[in-house]
Amino acid sequence: MRVSVIGAGNVGATAADVMAAKSICNEVVLLDIKDGYAEGKALDIMQTSTTRGFDTIVSGTTGDYSKTKDSDVVVITSGMPRKPGMSRSELIGINAKIVQSVTSSVLEYSKNPVIVVVSNPMDTMTYLTIKTCGLDKKRIIGMGGALDSSRFKTYISKALKKPANDIHGMVIGGHGDKTMIPLSRFASYNGLPISNFLKSGEIEDVVSSTMVGGATLTKLLGTSAWYAPGAAISFLVESILNDSKRIIPCSVYLDGEYGQSDLCIGVPCIIGKNGVEEILDLKLNDDEKLKFKNSADSVREMNESLGQIL
Repeated sequence: MRVSVIGAGNVGATAADVMAAKSICNEVVLLDIKDGYAEGKALDIMQTSTTRGFDTIVSGTTGDYSKTKDSDVVVITSGMPRKPGMSRSELIGINAKIVQSVTSSVLEYSKNPVIVVVSNPMDTMTYLTIKTCGLDKKRIIGMGGALDSSRFKTYISKALKKPANDIHGMVIGGHGDKTMIPLSRFASYNGLPISNFLKSGEIEDVVSSTMVGGATLTKLLGTSAWYAPGAAISFLVESILNDSKRIIPCSVYLDGEYGQSDLCIGVPCIIGKNGVEEILDLKLNDDEKLKFKNSADSVREMNESLGQIL
């Protein structure tokens, strides 16, 4: 099985590293436009194989999409961050062209891959990919919910002072600090609601910390995070390749689900070999429904910047 990661920056390279270390595929191909960059990252990862005990082959290439031929999964991390003075619509316009170009190039050599979109703004880039690539919409997945949910569970774990892997929780809605919806009502510690252990104010603090999780790291690091995003990508890809049927919140195309249509936004999905195997229908309460509608409205407004492209 082959996974191609387009963009060998911090997030893409970390995803490749985690996938190789966990041996979830036979081969990982890193591709970047910067001369020698992907090759160097790939070689560095490969030189850890003897100390970490994996046999996955990691290779790099500068812009040669033929090296991605017959990929089972393609991960798109390409794009540029928003610079000072740049409007949101300008950023969307630039990244939309990048994502379109990458997708077109990938599909010249891989006819029916599952595409995992990481590029920001992620919900809008996922929508663009679905509208322009010609693949079944179930084979296009935006990664953001997996990352946001991981952060949510981490903050719950810290608040409870309990093991993170005993925590269950999910985040739905848009992948943004004002659009995501951490579902505290559904969160649990070994099957018990977290409200059994945390006061309402403590739960609100967890939710608030989750929503600014990315911004908190950017402030601390001076750049966007990469370890958690890379691991979230690997987690999602593993569920696809192993047909694990895990429930993972992802940005996917809605066609009436949750009262929304013609929109990509985070909802709980069963992820397997075909990509989105099923969208799960959570019974949201009135407050959660309103938050989801408001989130969807914000994502839809952002999508309007694609007007000249679509």
